[in-house]
Amino acid sequence: MVRRFLITAATAVLVLVWGVPPAAHAADGTRTPGSPSYTVTLTSNASGSTWTGHESVTFANPSADPLPEVYLRLWDNYHGACPSTPITVTNVTGGTPSPLSVSCTAMKITLPAPLAQNQSASIGFDLGIVVPSGADRFGRDGSYNFIGNALPVLAVRDASGWHLDPYSNNGESFYALTSDYSVTLDHPSSLLVPATGTSADTPGTSGRTITKATAKNVREFAWAAGPFVKTTSTTTTGVVVNVYRVSSISSGSASSMMTTAKNALVAHAGRFGAYPYGEADVVLDNNFWFGGMEYPGFVLDVVSSTALAHELAHQWWYGIVGDDEYTSPWLDEAFTDYATDLYNGVSGANCWNRVSWQSSAEKISNSMAYWDAHSSRYGTVVYTYGKCALHDLRRTIGTTAMQNLLQNYAAAHWYGVSTTADFKAAAQAATTVDLSSFWTTHRIDG
Repeated sequence: MVRRFLITAATAVLVLVWGVPPAAHAADGTRTPGSPSYTVTLTSNASGSTWTGHESVTFANPSADPLPEVYLRLWDNYHGACPSTPITVTNVTGGTPSPLSVSCTAMKITLPAPLAQNQSASIGFDLGIVVPSGADRFGRDGSYNFIGNALPVLAVRDASGWHLDPYSNNGESFYALTSDYSVTLDHPSSLLVPATGTSADTPGTSGRTITKATAKNVREFAWAAGPFVKTTSTTTTGVVVNVYRVSSISSGSASSMMTTAKNALVAHAGRFGAYPYGEADVVLDNNFWFGGMEYPGFVLDVVSSTALAHELAHQWWYGIVGDDEYTSPWLDEAFTDYATDLYNGVSGANCWNRVSWQSSAEKISNSMAYWDAHSSRYGTVVYTYGKCALHDLRRTIGTTAMQNLLQNYAAAHWYGVSTTADFKAAAQAATTVDLSSFWTTHRIDG
């Protein structure tokens, strides 16, 4: 999920979508496939820029509606030139693959027989990853490799059908259910490999190291590989924080960011619930074109305390409390920017008075389809107007009620999925004030 946090404007991305089947309506609305468990074994080349191996995933169907197929999202194929792609899936077992669709970012796999409610199945495939040049969430900056969204993940079917939205380079398109990962990475010992989850290193063949990362209840998995400089510390609440920096970043900057990381994790946990993952890796490179990008327990960042506090707040808003980022990006971006303001002691006084809409169609709750077509307004409306709306909600219902609302809402949706309708209902239940006009005034539909 790239957080274009410090970028005030972005280039609109036009995505051609080919071969997308009509959405199959899921009558009972249950999100499926459920309880995914991924097992991945990959071996890198000498530079950590190419990885090959195998991935498998076991899943269940919690829905009363049969599950005749699943879809893999190969998000990073956006970075290729379809049909030439950096992520390749071959030798599929457990189902029959169809040709890539959605600009090579989706693969339908038809199961041998429809999966009935509460039945389980597994699919497997050989996987190849070639990291392209460029300091990006999936990219290579000199000898440093950043490998976000590279592992194929299961798409979600819910009441709207299969979610096969196009990639957004302006924001995020991601929507996944919490999953378990066991990822084994074989790499040269000269490369450090920060990753989602908790990692343990063991010796491999001559000159190589095996890093095994284990992560539970996470929506995705990301890692990096390069000759980073690493420092480690622990928060007052017992969370291990590792800061990895590229050689061009000073030890003083890394130390400052370590302090921010520890303080922000403690502050966010105090407001939204204890951080559950035990470890957090922060990877610093000032060449990123964005301010920061978060994955579960893993953050890419420039040296900016505000950007880092924002990315770490995403551990709760999208990571723990999930949402459909393509349909409702405000549910994590506005909430995360609001959390960042609270961390920095920013009250948002009078910020709603500075809101100026460009059209009647412009709304905080618009989808990425709208923002990719109006990219210069994405940050202003979703991040700034969004957090101002939450500041305004706090003033409307009271500070204590707002604190309780967010903490209780996070607890009620822990490892689940938030929707705009869910949040509006929870906010209304937290106050005797009729919020109907509030949502209209703040242009939050749903």
